[in-house]
Amino acid sequence: MPAEVLTYQERFREDFARLNREWIETHFRLEPEDLASFADPHGTFVAPGGEVLFALVDGQVLGTCALRREDPDTFELCKMAVSPQARGHGLGDVLMEAVLRVAREKGARRVYLVSNTKLAPALGLYRKHGFVTTRLGDEVSREAGYERADIEMEWRA
Repeated sequence: MPAEVLTYQERFREDFARLNREWIETHFRLEPEDLASFADPHGTFVAPGGEVLFALVDGQVLGTCALRREDPDTFELCKMAVSPQARGHGLGDVLMEAVLRVAREKGARRVYLVSNTKLAPALGLYRKHGFVTTRLGDEVSREAGYERADIEMEWRA
């Protein structure tokens, strides 16, 4: 599935929300942090020095992910989503390679993420690209601000 990866454009804002709502509402419930990032992905991720990426196939947005700058050399990988119809075709790999390249270009020495251990395919993708588990359990959700978070993983440049 040949894909084109583009950086944030306002015309894709609704796609960012749509793709992320899909997986969150399937497995969990939307939380205030989700809604805030859907309302203003540029302000949440891009303006502070991060980025939002979109994977397009034949002009259709089928995947997205975001990088949130935490400090000059630390970023959080957030809101990674691939449309159900595109799963299993390598789009997650394309997005992951692109987001890690962007992170390195922006000076990242560390990229971390929080997720949920029920999301085995996502965790497999993260591990495939060099992420390792750093924490498990309730402590992750308390610090991350998401009730659904129970695993933290990191990648180091």
